[in-house]
Amino acid sequence: MADALDPVEVAIVGGGIIGASTAYWLAKAGVRTALFEKGTLACEQSSRNWGWVRTLSRDLPEVPLALLANRRWRELQQQVEVGYRQNGLLYLQENDRDAQEHARWYDAAKTYGAKASFLTKRDMQKLLPTSARAWTGAMYSESCGVAEPTQATAGIAALAREAGATIVENCAVRGIERSAGRVSAIVTEAGRVDAQNVLVAAGAWSRLFCGNLGVEFPQLKVRGSVLRTAPFDARMSVSINGKDFTCRKRTDGGYTVSQFSASLAELVPDSFRLMSKFIRPWIANRAIVRVRVSERFIDELKIPRRFPSDSETPFEHCRMLDPPPYAKGIDQAWTRLRESFPVFKGARIAHAWGGYIDVTPDAMPVIGALHDVPGLYLASGFSGHGFGIGPAVGECVAALIRGDRPPVDLEPFRLGRYA
Repeated sequence: MADALDPVEVAIVGGGIIGASTAYWLAKAGVRTALFEKGTLACEQSSRNWGWVRTLSRDLPEVPLALLANRRWRELQQQVEVGYRQNGLLYLQENDRDAQEHARWYDAAKTYGAKASFLTKRDMQKLLPTSARAWTGAMYSESCGVAEPTQATAGIAALAREAGATIVENCAVRGIERSAGRVSAIVTEAGRVDAQNVLVAAGAWSRLFCGNLGVEFPQLKVRGSVLRTAPFDARMSVSINGKDFTCRKRTDGGYTVSQFSASLAELVPDSFRLMSKFIRPWIANRAIVRVRVSERFIDELKIPRRFPSDSETPFEHCRMLDPPPYAKGIDQAWTRLRESFPVFKGARIAHAWGGYIDVTPDAMPVIGALHDVPGLYLASGFSGHGFGIGPAVGECVAALIRGDRPPVDLEPFRLGRYA
């Protein structure tokens, strides 16, 4: 721990894929960097997501990040095992409405550099096993791929260590210290660390951390749910989105299965504090995100919103958010997959899990400097989109902190858009 407490130029709060990727790019540029994770690397959503590396159907400002990330994933895989494969992605269509929706997205996205093709039913069927549903075609991206969430962050963190970064697990950051109005140090449960800059990449914990510093970050948690099958050969390597199910091949021989409607928004005190910002997105996405009352309300009501840094904080009280899966959502996805592709009736569910996705009102992340606190940066609120673009976000944030121009315009992701 002594080395971890040496002064650094940049301290990173959070050991998910965003934090690890930023540490990698900073260390590669020769910047003294230390990453602190209250639990273990990628113990929350960075290891619990679908594993997609996609450009298709992203919010338009994210498209340049996705294109950059595609290149970076390939380069990372050449250096360390992250489970990356460029296997292609299909957004299946059942009717003209689906096709028109995909065409509208592509007409706008291609100006950002996105590439996709539209397959006829016959061409689509060449990529898939026999289906019982009357698909009419698909939007297809050959360049999209997947990586393995259980391998990726660890692999990137290993590269960061090799480049000189310090990675400290099981060590919560309690807060920051300021000198002359700007960041001067972080306070961890193991002691104080001098730091000229601090990046908050704490996923679902970012709102609480920022709020304790007086920074209002409108972020809520949505419980996502996923299952994986035992190893099984469905004669399908391409990833698919069938609207009421998603499926992609894993390196362990099984398949990861979920659906967008397997997400559950549990009402908590912050749901009411942020009601004015989230009510319209809730209504617009009510078919995708189910709103429910649960015991989580009481759990979060007990969490203090302000706390000192000289004693145990909420980040030490709960090292890892580990919710159960939303059974109804993943059961429905599993049923629809097997109905659509009968070959999966021979597959067996091996495991199902839940995880908390950090979401913002417009479902886009906040990436940038927090100008009210010079030296403080935020990269959070990725709304389920962060894994695939993680390496590119890390590169951009590292450039921003170094004072260089990021390779992708980060203006659409500023916190001030919620003012």
